[in-house]
Amino acid sequence: MTMSIQGKIALITGASSGIGAATALKLAANGAKVGLAARRTERLEELVSQIGRAGGQAIALEMDVVDVASVEAGVSRLAEAFGSIDILFNNAGLMPLSDIEALKVDEWQRMVDVNIKGVLNTTAAVLPHMIRQKSGHIVNTSSIAGRKVFVGLTVYCATKHAITALSDGMRMELGKKHNIRVTCVQPGAVETELYDQISDPAVRQQMEDLKTQMEFLKAEDIAETVLFALQSPRHMDIAEVFVMPTQQAW
Repeated sequence: MTMSIQGKIALITGASSGIGAATALKLAANGAKVGLAARRTERLEELVSQIGRAGGQAIALEMDVVDVASVEAGVSRLAEAFGSIDILFNNAGLMPLSDIEALKVDEWQRMVDVNIKGVLNTTAAVLPHMIRQKSGHIVNTSSIAGRKVFVGLTVYCATKHAITALSDGMRMELGKKHNIRVTCVQPGAVETELYDQISDPAVRQQMEDLKTQMEFLKAEDIAETVLFALQSPRHMDIAEVFVMPTQQAW
């Protein structure tokens, strides 16, 4: 039998737009109480209102996943508001793509901070709650870039390969011992705001050209995928989900 997420408490990072916002709406519509975490609080408040008008429950959590104190404060506030944390969707991420020779070191460092350290920070803050209650489900957003390497995406690919490896290790260490399931979602091309972060003109054009070659996935498609993993039977862990546009060959 599938599991219901009715009444479950979920924390979603990167919830102000794209996949995070779509997943927040999807989980709330299916009965979860949602903590919306991001830095853009005005957008979070809009989502809280939207969820509330539809009969759901959510709170906005101003959170910078790079800042440990900010993460711990947000997690504590969510636990105090709703009583526990059952689901963590590690979704916050950056994608300022560039060729290595462009030497955009600041962008590299920021990607490592958000895409890897941010996941570690949030997981570390949430995990004690799940271990204490002997249950939970962690969903990490990786990418096709966590399975393959592409020209112009080298550092981004490195960060997403790290998330894929981290997810598998977490699943092995936490599943049997603590009854915590771990899912790694690996999307192909998705329509999100991530492309707006690309400052390298050549790589930006490369990504724009892709939009003329295929129909990208929608954020809602990934939200449906996350819900599918969360609702899988209790004895089953959807360890990896690789979701591609039908027209994307690589």
